[in-house]
Amino acid sequence: MTSPLRLAALAATLAAFTAGCATYTGQTSDPDDPNRTRQGALIGAAIGAAAGLLSGGDAVERRQRAMVGAGIGALAGGGIGAYQDRQEAELRRETAGTGIDVTRDGDVIKLNLPDGVTFDFARHDLKPQFYPALNTIASTLKDYDQTIVEVSGHTDSIGSDAANQILSERRANAVSSYLIGQGVVRERFEVVGMGERYPVAGNDTDPGRALNRRVEIRLLPLQG
Repeated sequence: MTSPLRLAALAATLAAFTAGCATYTGQTSDPDDPNRTRQGALIGAAIGAAAGLLSGGDAVERRQRAMVGAGIGALAGGGIGAYQDRQEAELRRETAGTGIDVTRDGDVIKLNLPDGVTFDFARHDLKPQFYPALNTIASTLKDYDQTIVEVSGHTDSIGSDAANQILSERRANAVSSYLIGQGVVRERFEVVGMGERYPVAGNDTDPGRALNRRVEIRLLPLQG
């Protein structure tokens, strides 16, 4: 059973991020804007809980209800593995040579979009040359619509915590907004900025920092 504290943390995170999604326009805003700072602080306060809950029971159940409300059916337990096998194979085929890394953890598929491929340094606007790769991802997501789509932005540790938090939010928003613009159902998405909190490599070298600057897409099966 989920404790009230965990529910409150998740609610704070999602409320803060939803506000960011509702107002995001793709234009660069002043990083000193008090509204942006307050939003970043709220997300930062609960980000540890959100990291564990994004793929946990509470968020998945809420997203499942939204998807069912949008007319998207759930997968039967016995068919989940085969469904994800087919989706993984298509994603690997369609993203080959694009710089996108596709991995699998059980029934969860993860796509790693490195910042050097997706964005210019310290920018959140998508590189136009990356549109074709995102178009193929969007096409596959539409074909395999019985999955929850988690999009998380990550940065290295260079710069302030607040600036990195905002950049990670904007990058996650940019990717999710583009995919939604290509026809992927909005109700499927969980989107969050993680800032510099979850590195996958050391931040003491240029190669390590480059690995940490990324957007991750995780595809979780919608289970009945």
